[in-house]
Amino acid sequence: MIQQAMTAEEFSLKRSDLPDAGQWAELVRGVPVTLQPPDLEHGTIVLNLSKAFSAYVHTEMNGYPCFDLGLKLESSPDTILYPAISYFTEGERFSEMDNDYTDSTPTVVVDLATTGDRRAGISERISLYLKTGVQSVWIADPNARTIHILRKTNHSAIRLDENDILNGAPDLQGFRIKVAQIFADPDWA
Repeated sequence: MIQQAMTAEEFSLKRSDLPDAGQWAELVRGVPVTLQPPDLEHGTIVLNLSKAFSAYVHTEMNGYPCFDLGLKLESSPDTILYPAISYFTEGERFSEMDNDYTDSTPTVVVDLATTGDRRAGISERISLYLKTGVQSVWIADPNARTIHILRKTNHSAIRLDENDILNGAPDLQGFRIKVAQIFADPDWA
């Protein structure tokens, strides 16, 4: 028997019935896919970037980040991916905060290559983000301790290592963080 593709709405309603209450599940062309739970490094990267984004938002007043917000990237069949961070610079401030997923397009997406399945699918994820209008995709790779920045406008790819500064320009003017800080263990660890 062939299973009918699940819609984004159906997936959102049934997500909590999946393993780990659907916390690590995504919808890929109508089929629910469960990813490996992220490791401690994943959490460290998200924590460090969330602190940096918080400082940036309070200083620059330029948009806002959302964490683990689903992005509906394809329709019929539907695809919803949950990057670690989606940064919005347009629309009503914080309007996406309480949503499970959105049709809105963030300016920047931060995805993490922290588990085998996340690494294996990263090229397709990047392609989907850029195809739907995301201006910059930042990929954090804790194994190499690098950040890869892929831009839609000029199809450029930049690789930054721990000694480099991640500069959010042109999309997040004024955002700066040393790459080593993104991977640094918290003081309390």
